[in-house]
Amino acid sequence: MSQQATPRVPWHTGPVSHTPVPFGQFIVKVHGRCNLACRYCYLYEGPDRSWRDRPSAAPPAVLEHTASRIGEHAAAHRLREVALVLHGGEPLLAGADLLAAFADRVRDLAPADCTVRVTVQTNATLLNDARIATLARHRISVGISLDGGLPAHNTLRTDHAGRPSWAMASRGARLLADRHPEAYAGILTVVDPRTDPVEMYESLLALRPPALDLLLPHGNWTAPPPGLPTTHPAHSAHPGGIGRPTPYGDWLCTVFDRWWPAGRRETKVRLFEECLALLLGLPAATESLGLDPVNAVVVETDGSIEQIDSLKSAYDGATATGLDVFHHTFDAALRHPGVAARQAGADALAAVCRSCPLLTVCGGGHYAHRYRAGHGFANPSVYCADLDRLVRHVAARLAEATAGDPP
Repeated sequence: MSQQATPRVPWHTGPVSHTPVPFGQFIVKVHGRCNLACRYCYLYEGPDRSWRDRPSAAPPAVLEHTASRIGEHAAAHRLREVALVLHGGEPLLAGADLLAAFADRVRDLAPADCTVRVTVQTNATLLNDARIATLARHRISVGISLDGGLPAHNTLRTDHAGRPSWAMASRGARLLADRHPEAYAGILTVVDPRTDPVEMYESLLALRPPALDLLLPHGNWTAPPPGLPTTHPAHSAHPGGIGRPTPYGDWLCTVFDRWWPAGRRETKVRLFEECLALLLGLPAATESLGLDPVNAVVVETDGSIEQIDSLKSAYDGATATGLDVFHHTFDAALRHPGVAARQAGADALAAVCRSCPLLTVCGGGHYAHRYRAGHGFANPSVYCADLDRLVRHVAARLAEATAGDPP
């Protein structure tokens, strides 16, 4: 196993006491390399270099121990359902048959009364009839990562020779929608405020996804995302940057206004649905909003147990726990200070977040987006102003829609 030191930065603002929430989502890196070389990729182009020292594919022993540990965790906590996410790199480089066999093995080792829901997250370039059929037959849903639904949106998604991937990716997405819509999990897209938001949304609709995940780029106060100022929170008029331009919030609000009044629900947009649920006081499971404890964990190709990949956008080694599936249970990972902080809700947030009226909806934003070198993660999100813009906009639209409802 590739050992890494525990980060020497504060994970939270002070002592945090809480009952650990069992992991319910297991993200397994079945293959650690990718057939694309997207120029903005935070995993391969970002500050973390741990992937260089790991095997390109998870060996059989890693997969077997991982399956056993998942079953052990589900049994110990009497879990009725777990989510298994087959991830990479590009997981289909490992082969559809291997993915199917691993999914079956996890189901075999899970308690009989625990449902294992399996998803593979792919760039879609390797999807063909045979592979899709294999995945569908083994009840593996397929999530697709794209930058949009047009060739112009995907110019940065090239292979290692610089050739565009759009033709193969769009073909794979359409095959999935045409042949096995029951296995289609949806599309994940990172927000780019330089694109036309309505054009982007409608181009993705043309690929018929049952759900869309609109994600903010992984940036932070030390390495801000494109288009945001580099001012540190301590040096701005508002610690979260409230009052500055909000290009990401504006983009999301425009898409919301196209999605919300449609005569029928054209697709689920998870960010919007979760925001609405939280505004209504309902639970919502998301890393980007709300205060629900994060219950996801990663297993790397060498068997290392790590925190969520997005933290790799902060600094080299940010996801490391020093644990592995050969020697440690997932319960041991629950005791890691980084995992504890991500399960601590408001206690792990900056003071300005704890006093914010949007606290229960925003939840401080995505954990990785709070990082500032030398100060850890106890800061507002670098997207604080954009999230403020989005949440208030959605709240206003919800209030308008319910204004005539009886008490």
